[in-house]
Amino acid sequence: MSGMNTAPYQEFAREKLGFEFSNIDLLVTALTHRSYVNEHKKSAKVHNERLEFLGDAVLELAVTEFLYKTYSDPEGILTSWRAALVRTESIGDAGDKLGYEPLLRMSKGEKNGSDRARLQILANAFEAVTGAIYLERGFEAAREFISQHILSKLDGILESGSWRDPKSHLQEVSQRIDNMTPVYKVLHEEGPDHDKVFTLGVFVGEVQMGEGTGPSKQIAQQGAARAALETYRARAEKK
Repeated sequence: MSGMNTAPYQEFAREKLGFEFSNIDLLVTALTHRSYVNEHKKSAKVHNERLEFLGDAVLELAVTEFLYKTYSDPEGILTSWRAALVRTESIGDAGDKLGYEPLLRMSKGEKNGSDRARLQILANAFEAVTGAIYLERGFEAAREFISQHILSKLDGILESGSWRDPKSHLQEVSQRIDNMTPVYKVLHEEGPDHDKVFTLGVFVGEVQMGEGTGPSKQIAQQGAARAALETYRARAEKK
């Protein structure tokens, strides 16, 4: 990255990843969003999507290998656990806790985007950083990174039951507790047709139990169902 101050990236690598990059351009690229390249065509040529593609595969392999070697549960169960570990919310949260957001290079518009868009960018960057670590240090180092920041979430996921499909889980809970089936309703939608954001509420009877937002109605429903499950969980804890 000619003429660029890469010292903050190397400092992040030392403090949060435990090593220095011999090719710091890998880490800078991993933290460069496509929108930044579009705004800085003269100074920036490469964004993180290829590294994200690579990191996604490394992440899935590391998680799959761990689950296969550690648990004897059926394939369907392991698939659900893996999906919970690598979903956007999980890896976006890991990226948030790593604290690389100030180093992310993206357009002004993306910086002012929705919370959902921010989470997606953090998640994509986590995969790209994984890809960068793989290229710089190999699979073992990438696996250790994934173990520390993703696999460490598994106990909490199993304890909370969040690995289960939230809509199916919510239906079981609402029918058991309230003897009613949840109903999803669009509360509002915004944005152009190619970039819509949907907000849906889930109702049990006349009571709204949760709300979710996403780039599709299905994703918004999943978020609403998770929020409703948290509502039921909070009610149970108060009793």
